[in-house]
Amino acid sequence: MKCVHVFVSGRVQGVFFRAFTKRSADDCGVRGWVRNLSDGRVEAFACGDEAGVDCFLNEVKKGPPASRVDDVEVSLAAPADIREERDDFRIIY
Repeated sequence: MKCVHVFVSGRVQGVFFRAFTKRSADDCGVRGWVRNLSDGRVEAFACGDEAGVDCFLNEVKKGPPASRVDDVEVSLAAPADIREERDDFRIIY
């Protein structure tokens, strides 16, 4: 299992980025969460098989049509960092 902690900056709030991220996670078969940060970035945590996580990262780097992704910081994480055991991907409000 591969897990990543992701910070996305650019025009990523108010453009359905979290919904896009959830849909991408569901399509790629990863679990985890996504949320907006007060500094304008989006934070996500995703776990799955290597191909699924790579698929997820490729989509997040593109973003939805209304967004502009300037930077994506990715670090490897431990599955325990997911906060709670979940079998899905959720948006944190």
